Amino acid sequence: MTMSRRWVLQRRPTGDIQPGDLALVEEPVRDLEAGEVLIRTVYLSLDPTNRLWMSDQDQYLPPVQIGETMRGGGVGVVERSRSDRFRQGEVVNPGLSGWSTHTIAHESGVHHVPAMPGVPLTAFMSVLGATGLTAWFGMLDIGRPQAGETVVVSAAAGAVGSIAGQLARLRGARVIGIAGGKAKCDWLVDELGFDGAIDYKNEDVGAALDRLCPNGVDVNFENVGGEIMDAVFSRMNNFGRMALCGMISTYNLDGAIKGPSDFGRILMHRLMIKGFIIIDYLPRAAEAFAELGPLVASGQLKWKAHVEDGLENAVEAVGRLFTGDHDGKLLLRVSPEP
Repeated sequence: MTMSRRWVLQRRPTGDIQPGDLALVEEPVRDLEAGEVLIRTVYLSLDPTNRLWMSDQDQYLPPVQIGETMRGGGVGVVERSRSDRFRQGEVVNPGLSGWSTHTIAHESGVHHVPAMPGVPLTAFMSVLGATGLTAWFGMLDIGRPQAGETVVVSAAAGAVGSIAGQLARLRGARVIGIAGGKAKCDWLVDELGFDGAIDYKNEDVGAALDRLCPNGVDVNFENVGGEIMDAVFSRMNNFGRMALCGMISTYNLDGAIKGPSDFGRILMHRLMIKGFIIIDYLPRAAEAFAELGPLVASGQLKWKAHVEDGLENAVEAVGRLFTGDHDGKLLLRVSPEP
């Protein structure tokens, strides 16, 4: 009998996730019904939105309910199948599943993970997965950077921000990244080719923006929210565009999330601010992958994956998102790759 482990939401966190907010339970895997597959999770994606899903605040998907498996995305290997489309041993993506060692999914929601020579499986959880799609549509469909414009990316050394900034550079824009710590800022400039970087942990963001963006900001790819977002917003030029991807600085706070301090600037400078969620763009995913695939295969687009091991470490690992103690895309290795 196959046994499965999964994290269950026990209570809604207040502030940082605490011991007892989630519980790890073990149980036997039920028999499959027609059209279903049993998938052994290999990699689990850890994202800021995981914390949002644990809360009951207004959000883009229904909150995870008390007693339910913690929601998450991953890739895995088919262990058993009652589907004509999937065979044992194939690597697949079950879409949004959960923090668990095994997932039972209907074939209608499962997709094969393609094999690309020289490209590791972790790429399909990052630059060639939802991460890459988020960066591509946020930067190119909303931000629309033009050659010579100034683009600012917050959380720029993160999984999404690092790719978004590189895409803007490929369009000929000047790109300034905001990140935490000298090592991350050096990586942005020395490895990714950013035109400048701001270490928000050790320098005044507003003063650094004035120095690095003397002619203002045309595009803001926003991942952080709060004071950092406000500093960039207050320096945006006429007809500037903000792609609002995330507000990680606010996810552990209770109550309504504050917006820009000078709302009138949106009118006076004719700014466009658009929040977006990648699930809205999935029908157009082929557009993004048509560019991302060759860029990754050729090495023109650089990316990092930070892998932690063991499902039992999921709660501790997701906390790294809020301390910045990770490089690039944060993944949890639940079982060995095939």
